[in-house]
Amino acid sequence: MKLTRALFHLTAVVLAVLSVLSFLRSFMGSDLRIYILYSVLMAGDAACMFICGFFLARKSRLLFWLAVIVLSLNIVLTVFDQFGLADLLFVLLNIGTLASLIIQRREFLSQ
Repeated sequence: MKLTRALFHLTAVVLAVLSVLSFLRSFMGSDLRIYILYSVLMAGDAACMFICGFFLARKSRLLFWLAVIVLSLNIVLTVFDQFGLADLLFVLLNIGTLASLIIQRREFLSQ
């Protein structure tokens, strides 16, 4: 259970850093709005990942399935963008977190 929660928090930190970098990049280019949008979306995703990781210890079915949905969306939506090394690493991190969550589902769903 600790590993899965740590993976959620690691992903949240990665997304928060990318959010800040995207926001800073918005000041360097001509397409200001798109990088601000990316920044806001990544910050929202980071918040969702942190909340999922934090509240999984409460062993709620709703939070478990919310975590599965958030991870699944992260995986699917990353594939539909330009795909590079950073995207591959992000997808692998999300797949690893999802696998850990599913393998340990009895611990998260037991009440």
